[in-house]
Amino acid sequence: MTHQPFSPDTEFDVENLRLRLAELMPGVRADLERLVRIPSVSASAFDRSTLEDSAALVADLLRGAGLDDVEILRVEGGRPAVVGRRPAPEGAPTVMLYAHHDVQPPGAEQDWESAPFEPTERNGRLYARGAADDKAGIMAHVAALRVLGDELGVGLVVFSEGEEEIGSPTFTAFLEEYRERLAADVIVVADSANWKVGVPGLTTTLRGLVDGTITVRTLSHAVHSGMYGGPVPDAMMATIRLLDSFWNADGSFAVEGLLSGESEPLEYAETDFRADSGLLEGVELIGTGSLTSRIWTRPAMSVIGIDAPTVAQASNTLIPEVTVKFSVRIAPGQDPAAAMAAIRAHAEANAPFGARVTVAEGEAGHSFRADVDGPVYDVARWAMEKAWGTAPVGIGIGGSIPFIADLLEVYPQATVLLTGVEDPDSRAHGANESLHLAEFEKCCLAEALMLAALGRPAAR
Repeated sequence: MTHQPFSPDTEFDVENLRLRLAELMPGVRADLERLVRIPSVSASAFDRSTLEDSAALVADLLRGAGLDDVEILRVEGGRPAVVGRRPAPEGAPTVMLYAHHDVQPPGAEQDWESAPFEPTERNGRLYARGAADDKAGIMAHVAALRVLGDELGVGLVVFSEGEEEIGSPTFTAFLEEYRERLAADVIVVADSANWKVGVPGLTTTLRGLVDGTITVRTLSHAVHSGMYGGPVPDAMMATIRLLDSFWNADGSFAVEGLLSGESEPLEYAETDFRADSGLLEGVELIGTGSLTSRIWTRPAMSVIGIDAPTVAQASNTLIPEVTVKFSVRIAPGQDPAAAMAAIRAHAEANAPFGARVTVAEGEAGHSFRADVDGPVYDVARWAMEKAWGTAPVGIGIGGSIPFIADLLEVYPQATVLLTGVEDPDSRAHGANESLHLAEFEKCCLAEALMLAALGRPAAR
């Protein structure tokens, strides 16, 4: 593709497309609810047959939307993925539409205001696990195909993955096995978010990820806390001291040698951020710099799990060993291997009282920075502005989508667009996950407009 000015207003009847979509939306919502009722959790502790059920339904929906070439595929050890294809007309690009049909575990049901796999509408939002992340992404693709029908002027690859929520462990092998089937000029990843309700967003940066465990040992076995407590450092105390060294007094990440950047200037009021994050009244924010830099372009560490005796099972002994799981989001441009090496060096250098510290590597995911110039991004911005009535803003996301690096390695000439259906109150991965239904319709319209425009010569 060459970069030419894109001004398709004279070629498109946007309002007619909007009306056609509005007529289809009740059926789109009904099918979304069918998908959501399938508890397709990809985590190993859950019933894998639910993933087969969700894959089968996605395949049926794609066939019903006009794709004749639809397959359920997998590689050894992988969960089922759905791939639907339509060849490109002569001279037209092929667009991959990505989303995933697996979901996170629901967590404690008592934390939900309604059953996690029974979609329930409240105040214009549809509540259920997967309603936003990412079954609405699948249905945005389906809705766009339904509204365009035979008017679609691009080639298509619709790729619905079944293991994104467990880190896409077989993604690289899947790409290698099905490289030709998945080849595309434009890749639309519908697994991100918008800036806020009423303002669309194009995700331009993602932080990367490294995680793992730190094990701290001080004793060969547990001993009586009364007889030995005082001179003997127990593993829990040593772990606390070690973990504290990872943060400065202001709460910023203290590990040396990691990249840290500044985000594009975008106003994010502290009151809005506190409400969006659910921060309790009186709890202070940590770190320095703009809020968007802290969540988009700077490293951040969380301790997300700990193996130690529970309160209910605690005894009056000095704990010999503690293991914690850490998750570090790394800035765009940071090499994951270098980040892990820095974390390991910090842990070993700050082992308190001679405690034995072992760092075990877990997952590693690359960051992403988009090249937002060119005709594809011109089309995307135009489509979003027409759908919302306001121009999109470029946003960063503090989370990670590691497989994007895999896609770009296999298809280096492709343009990747990160879009999504979520807003700050969607609570993806948490209790009471929800989808803003009016925003969802705008997402569907924007994708339909984008696909229609990419099929026109002016966009190539």
